[in-house]
Amino acid sequence: MKLWEKSTKINSLIESFTIGNDADLDLELAKYDVEGTLAHIKMLTSIGLISTTELTALEKALKGILETIKAGHFAIESGVEDIHSQVELILTRELGDIGKKIHAGRSRNDQVMVDLRLFFRAEIKEIVNLTQQFFDVLISQSKTYEQVLMPGYTHTQVAMISSFGLWLSAYAESLVDDLTLFASVYQINNQNPLGSAAGYGSSFPLDRKMTTQLLGFQDLAYNAIHAQMGRGKTEQFLSYGISSIAATLGKLASDMVLFSNENYRFIQLPDAFTTGSSIMPHKKNPDVFELIRGHCNLLQSLPNQVCMLNSNLISGYHRDYQLLKEVLFPAIKNIKICLKLATKCISAIQVNTRILEDEKYKYLFTVEKVNDLVLGGTPFRTAYQEVGKEVEEGTFDYSGKITHTHEGSIGNLCLDEIKGKLIKVLAKF
Repeated sequence: MKLWEKSTKINSLIESFTIGNDADLDLELAKYDVEGTLAHIKMLTSIGLISTTELTALEKALKGILETIKAGHFAIESGVEDIHSQVELILTRELGDIGKKIHAGRSRNDQVMVDLRLFFRAEIKEIVNLTQQFFDVLISQSKTYEQVLMPGYTHTQVAMISSFGLWLSAYAESLVDDLTLFASVYQINNQNPLGSAAGYGSSFPLDRKMTTQLLGFQDLAYNAIHAQMGRGKTEQFLSYGISSIAATLGKLASDMVLFSNENYRFIQLPDAFTTGSSIMPHKKNPDVFELIRGHCNLLQSLPNQVCMLNSNLISGYHRDYQLLKEVLFPAIKNIKICLKLATKCISAIQVNTRILEDEKYKYLFTVEKVNDLVLGGTPFRTAYQEVGKEVEEGTFDYSGKITHTHEGSIGNLCLDEIKGKLIKVLAKF
């Protein structure tokens, strides 16, 4: 069944190609398609296109479909083009001509946009929740290891004193930036396109503000063409949000792979979180973080894929948009599983508290000695040259104390302030 089907029989190869993977991907949208239809028929009743008796019958049937979906028993039948067609087919079988009335005043174009925006809204909230859980673990571990010093690096070379608290909370605050971007994506997505039909509105006196309220959208996408142009653009904004979190996760994963290496031994994962070798009995590989890194690298290419699908399209609907689901739906699942795994692993790390006892890290303290000399009245450049000479001659030694006190330093992590930033961002969702 196709909602556009007439008397002409479409070529089977063309049919298979144009439908693509929609039957599988549309199952993700099934719940939201029913919810959108429930709101639409209430609005149609308010303007006299459906009677109250018909509304009661349709609502009962649609809620039955919704229960089937929630129970995991819903399927798109062979030969049925998409979720919209399947729902209308079920209603028509059960209610006859009443089931044929649900599509008045809308097109599959605005129908699928409603489905997608409801789906994206729910998925964004889940991603935000998972990111918050990861943030909480990073802050907790940062507090636990606040006093444990470690090397900081520039150019992948030993540079200055850092701490596990500073390192872990850096990623926590980075996630706040990612969620700030996601908050904008959420607000852009949370506009109701229903009633824009095929992108040019309808001659029916639709009450679009009613469906906006019923579906819990923050506002309308008022202009019908603008609403339609939101297809592809909404996905592009979402891809930026996913890519941003992936960049943070991917960098952390790289750190974890490096810092758990035997030559560093900064961090150890529980044995149950590592894998072995088929030939080397001693191996404990951080495959989980290598795969998180790999997935996140691929996720950072997502905006480019979405942009390329959108790049040369004029205004109005195009079937190209169908392909967006094929790259975006798996990406949503991937970022969620990466967040879950990172949260689990970081909560279980074992930190080496004696790293700086190794002689090779003594030059981490050169800046500390320079600063001590400056505090004693020596001009900075003179102090720099004196310590540099000690390094060159092999006489450098440092026995002072670490006294970092400014905001965001190893002695003043500002964890409460970072948590406060997150609370402000979360209020936007």
